[in-house]
Order: sequence, then structure tokens, then C-alpha cells
Amino acid sequence: MAGESGKGRTVTQSPDGPAKVTITEIAREAGVSVPTVSRVVNGRSDVSPATRARVEDLLHRHGYRRRIPAPGDRAALLDLVFNDLDSPWAVEIIRGVEEVAHENGVGTVVSAIHDRAGDAREWMTNLRARASDGVILVTSVLEPGLQDELRRLGVPLVVIDPAGSPASEAPTVGATNWAGGMAATRHLLELGHRRIGFIQGPVRLLCSRARLDGYRAALDTAGVAVDDTLIVPGDFYHESGFTGCNRLLDLPEPPTAVFASSDQMALGAIEALRRRGLRVPEDLSVVGFDDLPEVRWSAPPLTTVRQPLSDMGKLAARTVLDLARSVGPASPRVELATELVVRASTAPPRGD
Repeated sequence: MAGESGKGRTVTQSPDGPAKVTITEIAREAGVSVPTVSRVVNGRSDVSPATRARVEDLLHRHGYRRRIPAPGDRAALLDLVFNDLDSPWAVEIIRGVEEVAHENGVGTVVSAIHDRAGDAREWMTNLRARASDGVILVTSVLEPGLQDELRRLGVPLVVIDPAGSPASEAPTVGATNWAGGMAATRHLLELGHRRIGFIQGPVRLLCSRARLDGYRAALDTAGVAVDDTLIVPGDFYHESGFTGCNRLLDLPEPPTAVFASSDQMALGAIEALRRRGLRVPEDLSVVGFDDLPEVRWSAPPLTTVRQPLSDMGKLAARTVLDLARSVGPASPRVELATELVVRASTAPPRGD
């Protein structure tokens, strides 16, 4: 290679010898930060004319050779931004992004902004300082001013599972949540269940609403009336699955099966059943959504809808790297297929 990467930054060497100078040395001599030199090297516009002239002069005097970017090797640093990081599915997305970033010699910065304006603005300040070349936003929303700032800086944005209406012109990556919700519900219907509880995710998320719509569509297709008392709120985390399942079990006519729209909520539901002395699937069938690695080892192993989280991370990373070298995505919205994985947590309803 013409250069080697260290934390996403490039050390350039001449074609016939070792590195003559690094951008760290240029930054020290110019009295500016390494990201500032990186922005000059990469032709970014967010550098003052005086600073740019000083850095360009030093680059010329030291014979610094700009590396010619090879395909897939343009960006130096990606920002991966979540609302929260305390979830196993976040780890799966990070795994996918990191795999593509590593293949391309790109560094990754992972942040959580908790949907708080102050956190998001602080993140933007840090992003400007480190001259990030692309942003992947996961189930979060950036206020319009921050979206405008990204466009002004020329930093491409890709959104995974948009929380609401995605940023204008930003490509999005998701999964077939509606089809997954329908497949999970149809599986329970085919086993003979007619009273199927549903623990929903945050209503602000498009993926949550799509899973609920899939649940409703499967019931409607089977000629089973939707009973709104069987639909309870949740937030994708264990505690809401525990609470939601207890609420369903306390109904005068409880369900014989529960579809939780995340694996974590499904595990919370199983714990609620265990504490009542009820068994899965003998007393109540349970289905989740995600297919996190841990659910293969739950007791019993969980029937769930596999969401290709790692693949979603990979596709988002490839897309933002393409945008960083001015290659447009094939489609502005991509949905990867979900798949029902049947394990031991579902069975026909017990006869009276």
C-alpha cells in the first residue's frame, strides 16, 4: 500500500522509500490540530484560507505525497451514533460496522446521544474537531440544525432504522419489520392460538410501528378480530417485557401466546411467567424479535424473528464509505429480509 493507517489517520510514504513526514509532524509545525491538517489533505472546505495556506506550504516544503484513494479506501474516520448503547442489538450493529471499517482501514467512533439536544450538539462539536468523513445514525433523530451542519461540512449521513422521518436525502437501512411481525403472528395462529398478546416497542420508532402493523395484518388475514386489550406498551428492554406480560396475564381472559417485539422483552416476559409458576410453552407460548445470540441459550430457547443486525451495520458502513468518495447508493431505502426462527418456546395452546 502507499500508506498505512493508525487510528484511521494516514502516514504517507514515497513510492521508493519510507515515510518522509506524517500529518502529525505537519500539524505540530503548523501549530494546528491533526484533524485540521487531515481536512486540508482531503480537500475539505471547513478550514480558514490562512490556515490552509500555511498547511499547504508545509506539505509542499516537506514533499508530502497525498495518497491516491483506492476504491473503498476514502474515508479515514466514521462516526457511529446511537440513542443508547445498553442493548445487545447495538453490539451486533457495531460488529458489522467495525468489520467493514477494518477492511477499509477506517477508524470508528461510537457515541450515544440519548435524544438530548445538549448531547447531540456536543457530539457535533467533537465531530467537527476530529474531521469525521461519515456518520451512521442508529434509531436516533438529529434536529434540523445539526442535519444542516452535516450538509454544510460535506459529511455524508446514513440512517439505520430511522426513528421518524429520516434526514432529508439521507439513505436509510432497515429490515422487513412488517413482514417479520406478520410471520411471527402467523406462526402462532398456525399453532392454533387465537388470543395473542403483543408487547410493542417505542411508538416513535418506525420499526416498532411496522411490527405492530404486521401483527394486526396477520390477525386480519386469519379472520381473527384485533383485541386492543391484548396490545400493551413496551420499550424494547427486559423490564417492559416483564411488566407487559404481567399486565396481559392479569386480564380476565389472558392470552395463550405473547409476541414481544424485541428479544429482550421476550426474555422479560419469560421471567414474569417463571415467577408465577407458569411454563413456556406449556402454559404460554412466547415469540421475540431480533435473534440475539443469547436467546439460543434461554430456557427454553426462544422462537424469534431474525433481524440481520450485523448485516445492516455492514451495509450502512459500505454506503457511507461510497458517499464519502462521491458514489451514490443504488437505492435511498434498503430493507434486509427478516426470517422466523422456530425454537422451543412455542407450541399449540393447551387444551382446557
